[in-house]
Amino acid sequence: MHSPQSVPSAFTSAQVQRLCLRRDAKGQYLFDLLCHHLNLLEKDYFGIRFVDPDKQRHWLEFTKSVVKQLRSQPPFTMCFRVKFYPADPAALKEEITRYLVFLQIKRDLYHGRLLCKTSDAALLAAYILQAEIGDYDPGKHPEGYSSKFQFFPKHSEKLERKIAEIHKTELSGQTPATSELNFLRKAQTLETYGVDPHPCKDVSGNAAFLAFTPFGFVVLQGNKRVHFIKWNEVTKLKFEGKTFYLYVSQKEEKKIILTYFAPTPEACKHLWKCGIENQAFYKLEKSSQVRTVSSSNLFFKGSRFRYSGRVAKEVMESSAKIKREPPEIHRAGMVPSRSCPSITHGPRLSSVPRTRRRAVHISIMEGLESLRDSAHSTPVRSSSHGDTFLPHVRSSRADSNERVAVIADEAYSPADSVLPTPVAEHSLELMLLSRQINGATCSIEEEKESEASTPTAAEVEALGGELRALCQGHSRPEEEQVNKFVLSVLRLLLVTMGLLFVLLLLLIILTESDLDIAFFRDIRQTPEFEQFHYQYFCPLRRWFACKIRSVVSLLIDT
Repeated sequence: MHSPQSVPSAFTSAQVQRLCLRRDAKGQYLFDLLCHHLNLLEKDYFGIRFVDPDKQRHWLEFTKSVVKQLRSQPPFTMCFRVKFYPADPAALKEEITRYLVFLQIKRDLYHGRLLCKTSDAALLAAYILQAEIGDYDPGKHPEGYSSKFQFFPKHSEKLERKIAEIHKTELSGQTPATSELNFLRKAQTLETYGVDPHPCKDVSGNAAFLAFTPFGFVVLQGNKRVHFIKWNEVTKLKFEGKTFYLYVSQKEEKKIILTYFAPTPEACKHLWKCGIENQAFYKLEKSSQVRTVSSSNLFFKGSRFRYSGRVAKEVMESSAKIKREPPEIHRAGMVPSRSCPSITHGPRLSSVPRTRRRAVHISIMEGLESLRDSAHSTPVRSSSHGDTFLPHVRSSRADSNERVAVIADEAYSPADSVLPTPVAEHSLELMLLSRQINGATCSIEEEKESEASTPTAAEVEALGGELRALCQGHSRPEEEQVNKFVLSVLRLLLVTMGLLFVLLLLLIILTESDLDIAFFRDIRQTPEFEQFHYQYFCPLRRWFACKIRSVVSLLIDT
C-alpha cells in the first residue's frame, strides 16, 4: 500500500514551467507526466487540449508525436481538461478526481455551458461558497457578500440573496469534500451536464450547438435541447468538408440522418473525432472492440481515426481496484481579486532529463494551466460594474419565472466556455451587457478569438509574456486544402492503375498460360471469351509484336 502523499496546490498556480521533451515524444508521455505530478490515478476522464494558429481547438492525440500535432512555434501552451465527463461523478473512487471534475463543472457554470433554473443555480452557487469559504460567519461575511463573487455569466439581486440564504441556513457544517460531492450530484441531473459545445448550423441555417455527453448526442438551440439521442441509437458518424452527418436507428427500424454544417472543415473534423471518441468511451464494453473509423465509404478518400484509450466500463473496474491512502488536497480559498485572481506559486514540476536529440520546449502552467480560472478562487465581481451585468427588465423576468435559465441569454451561447482563462472582469461585463442589449449571440469568430487570447495586457506583462495562448503560425489553410485534394486525386489514380494492372495480369494468364484450373477452364470455354480471344486479343498481340520487332531492329541498325 502506498504511503499518503500530498497533492500540491498546483490547482492554484499559474507559474509557467518549461519542460524539455524529445522531439519525438508522444502525447501519452506528456499526459502521464502531468498526471504523475497531480498524483492522479483515475486519469482516463481527462485530456490535453490546445488551439492551433487558425484558432481551432484540438485534443492532443496520445499515440502521435506532440510536436507534429502542434503547428505553431514553440513554446506551446496546452490545457488540462475533463475530456470524458463521468456518468456518475459521485461514484468516482478518489476525492482528488472528484475535486478536478468539480473544478471543471464549476468552470462550465461560470462560462455559461451548464444551463439550470434559478433555484438550481442558487443551490449550486451555495455549494461552491460552502466548499471555498466554509460556514457563514457574520464577522467575516457582511451583508451582500455573495454579490461580490461571480458564479454565472450574469446575476440578479434576488438570485444573490437566495445564494446567501441557502449558504447561511442549509449548508452549515458541510466540509469542502461534502459540498463538492453534493455539487456534483446536483450538476449531474441537469440536461447540459458534460456539454462541450460545438457551434454549427442546421439545414435551415439556424444556429445550433452540438455536444456529446455521457448519455448520448445532444443538439441545443435557443435555450432548449431540441435533440437527445442515446449512444445505442447512434449507428454512424461521418463528415465531408463542412458537413457533419449523424446516422440514427431508433425503434421500429426507423432510420434518421441528422445533418449539420460546421464553420470550417477543420471544425467539422474535430467534431467528428470527438464524436468517435465519446461513442467508443461510453458505448463499448471493452477497448478491444474499438475499430478504426473512416469518414468516407471509400477507403482511399477521407480521414481515418481510431480511439486509443480505455472505455468507461474498464475505467470503473480499474478504479475499484485502487488501494492507497487518499492523497491530501490543498484547496484554494476565496481571495478578493479580479476575474483572474492573484497567483500562488506552487512547487515546480519535476525536471525531465535532457537528451542528445534535438529537443523542443513546451510551456505548461504549473499543474493545471487549463483549470487555472476555476481551480483557484471563484472570480470576484467588481463593485464599480456590479449593476451592469443584467438590465432590470431581464432580471425581473428571470426572477419571476423559474423555468428561465439564469446563466444564458435567450439563445444558448456558451461563447466564454471555450476560453482557456477568463477574460478581464471589465471586458467580460461589457461583453455580456452588449450581448443582452443587442439580443445577439457571440459569433463563431469571436469564440475562436477568445480561445486564443490572453486575459489582459497587464496580466500578460505580469507573467513575463508567458501566458500567451498561442504563437502565431505560418500555416495557410487554403494550401492545405489544395494539398489534401491533390493527395485524394493521387490515391484515386493509384488505386485505378492497380486495378487495371491486376486485370491485365488476369487476362494474360487466361490467354497465354496453360494452367488447367477449373475456374480458368470454364472461362476459356465460354463463347464470349473465344470471340474476344480471336477477334480482339490475337490481332492486338500481333500488332504489339510487330511494333516491338520494329523498335528492336531500329536499335540494332543504329
